[in-house]
Amino acid sequence: MVMNNLKGKVAVVTGGSGGIGSAVVKKLVENGASVLFTYFHGEDRAHTLMADLNNCPEVKAISADISCLSDIKTIFEFADNEFGGVDILVNNAAQISVNMIEDITEANYNEVMDINVKGSLFCIQQAVKCLRDNGRIINISSINTVLPESGAALYSASKAALEQFSCIASKEVASRGITVNCISPGPVNTDLLVKHNPQEVLEQIAEMTPLGRVGEPEDIADIVVFLASSDARWVTGQNIRASGGLI
Repeated sequence: MVMNNLKGKVAVVTGGSGGIGSAVVKKLVENGASVLFTYFHGEDRAHTLMADLNNCPEVKAISADISCLSDIKTIFEFADNEFGGVDILVNNAAQISVNMIEDITEANYNEVMDINVKGSLFCIQQAVKCLRDNGRIINISSINTVLPESGAALYSASKAALEQFSCIASKEVASRGITVNCISPGPVNTDLLVKHNPQEVLEQIAEMTPLGRVGEPEDIADIVVFLASSDARWVTGQNIRASGGLI
């Protein structure tokens, strides 16, 4: 893929300081985009990412809680003020809570749904209002929607909702040339994956994966760049399962 194929484009990336998010930010910048990324609890990681990018003036960071509608509005206003508009939304921020169904509390439910469902939906809504024609909305889902695991009821259900938002939004904005797609990663080598899985489990995952390894954040970021580019102009309403053949 030709570098700088996103030159002149402006992207908003939610949850941009984490494993997949930071890789997405870097790849978008490498391909010429201006990027505003959000973070919530990851201030140190946000500063590290900015340093990795040599404090590039085409990259800005903002602390935001996407479960708060006023914060979502502020994100897009900030991007418009800094860069003069928005072309791309990467809906990446997410909350994970591992609980068996019998143990789920209302607080667990709200924690996940407020970010993964409410927050993601209203980010899409704000993008629809603010994106220039021929823009891109890219939602990060999970193969947990089709490969369920014990303890992942809330997370899986929330990502299934995001996939439906994507399908329906793709119909509603098509007349403006805006495309809406999902990416559903399989296991990806992030701090979160390593934290919740011992080494022997990670090795088992790699053995189960036809391509023979766990995914890397850059694998997902490259797909984001493709969907954000004009090369993907005829792709909308789709869910790309990026799992190395795991499913």
